[in-house]
Amino acid sequence: MKTEILIQKAREAREHAYAPYSHFQVGACVATKDGNYILGANVENASYGATSCAERNALFAAYAKGYRKQDIEAIAITAASERICTPCGICRQVFAELLAEAVPVILSNGKETVCTNTKELLPDGFDGSFLNPAEREDIG
Repeated sequence: MKTEILIQKAREAREHAYAPYSHFQVGACVATKDGNYILGANVENASYGATSCAERNALFAAYAKGYRKQDIEAIAITAASERICTPCGICRQVFAELLAEAVPVILSNGKETVCTNTKELLPDGFDGSFLNPAEREDIG
């Protein structure tokens, strides 16, 4: 995996963001283990709850193409901001479902880059084991 390539592709995706309200454009790139790159950009809506973040759009596109968490090598997210922009809470929850815990999550603002992962972004996250009592250890 080449971090620089992922960041560059995330920047390219950012150019396609639809952000007429916040003017805050974000791009994301999912790298798959078979060498593909799947891009996503944020798409806003006047009904803010209907807005979709770049990283979710990239991950959902990967899943729509048949990829699953074991197929994903890394995800890069970039925004043109002074500080590193981290994923929102909804995206962190989606990561808990759709990314393996240790998959690199690369965050960049063009000046600095931080590499983290889902476990660091959402420690003790909610997952499917809470919904399946047979998998829960705390039910006696």
